[in-house]
Amino acid sequence: MASVPDHSEPVGQGVRVPARRHGRVRRGLSWVAEHSFVAMGGRWLYCKQHLAPGRFVERFETVRVPGLDPGLEGLTIAQLSDLHAGAFLGAGDLSAVVEAVARRCPDMVVITGDMIAHQWKESLTVLDDLARLESPLGTFAVFGNHDYRGRNEGRIAEAYAERGIRFLRNECERFELGDGVLALVGLEDLEEAKEVDLGRARGPVQPGDVEIVLCHNPRGASAIAGAGCTAILSGHTHGTQVDLPLLRRLGPQHPGLRLDLGPTTLIVSRGLGVVAVPLRVGVPAEVVYLQLKGCSAL
Repeated sequence: MASVPDHSEPVGQGVRVPARRHGRVRRGLSWVAEHSFVAMGGRWLYCKQHLAPGRFVERFETVRVPGLDPGLEGLTIAQLSDLHAGAFLGAGDLSAVVEAVARRCPDMVVITGDMIAHQWKESLTVLDDLARLESPLGTFAVFGNHDYRGRNEGRIAEAYAERGIRFLRNECERFELGDGVLALVGLEDLEEAKEVDLGRARGPVQPGDVEIVLCHNPRGASAIAGAGCTAILSGHTHGTQVDLPLLRRLGPQHPGLRLDLGPTTLIVSRGLGVVAVPLRVGVPAEVVYLQLKGCSAL
């Protein structure tokens, strides 16, 4: 399993990774490919093959936390990621996913970025589905690199907030459960955001909190991980989307599905949507469920 690249910037000043090169060329090729497949019924094909009942994966991950308070024992977070609403995913296409999550009764739902493929209004096409996600602690999200296109991410956040979904933009939400506290930290995207400030986001976190960080791009994990951080939930890579020797290099670097970084566990979702082509090979669409379990301190 590949390692997550290290970064030299101080954590208190923000975490950054360089944007990928040739962005305009990639976007141009993506646009041509998408419109070609749209004409051939690409959306219908993708949703039938990858998002219909029984076609996507429900993946279960357990993270052991030394001395976990009983109030947090068994707490479960459902993670959705990389929807890429647009040419290949739209209104009603997440119905089976939403129903599957509802059957699992998670304590919280999170969405780790890339709501859209190209335009902010695409995020509205899946909002009715996402607003049906219910859990005791609510639904939270962070932005991915695609979500900043046109710099209308504020409109997405506002529309989603009206339906009960809160974006954490270098922010933290704390939940007191029994005598334990879950601190959910959300970062802006490491490539495209105007500001990424981990120090500010972590400001409300207190010693003894169980900290879970939402960070779309897993390349920032090594700068985020450390004492006090239990887990980082990321997406971005699509699991390479097409897992073939030559084609897997075209997408973002994929560190693997789970990586232990000292006391911190990095969980990378393969996501639900796609870019450029309505195709997945060897990397199924998935929903991830993270469950906290106590263990004896070493």
